[in-house]
Amino acid sequence: MQIRVQRAPFDFGAEASAFGAGRADIGAVVTFCGIVRDLSPSRLQAMEIEHYPGMTERALRQIAETACTRWTLLDCLIIHRHGRLEPGERIMMVATAAAHRAEAFAAADFLMDYLKSRAPFWKKETTTAGTDWVAPRDEDESALNRW
Repeated sequence: MQIRVQRAPFDFGAEASAFGAGRADIGAVVTFCGIVRDLSPSRLQAMEIEHYPGMTERALRQIAETACTRWTLLDCLIIHRHGRLEPGERIMMVATAAAHRAEAFAAADFLMDYLKSRAPFWKKETTTAGTDWVAPRDEDESALNRW
């Protein structure tokens, strides 16, 4: 299991290729990459992501351990960036490995829902209209409730 919270960009292809490489017990790998997108009525210029080092990693590790146990994962990877990100940049990655695809898909979906609504990151958007903190969205909370 790897949990990385980092400022630097990551190479999604290289991370996906390396994840689970050389393991004969893995029958399925699911990957997901989140990208900063512009949903603002005003043009998004950047998103600033803040976190508390140590606390954030512990929270991500705890939810990854829950996923590994609940779905019998063989491996798990979470990468989440912080700092200033512009539209089109990669913001996060989740990868799960299991003996069977259903377990890998379900665990990845669970992790993505958790990261979207419960992970201790604070996001501030800078648009052409100014700067605002991103508020929780009802649909993200609803997605988490299914777990």
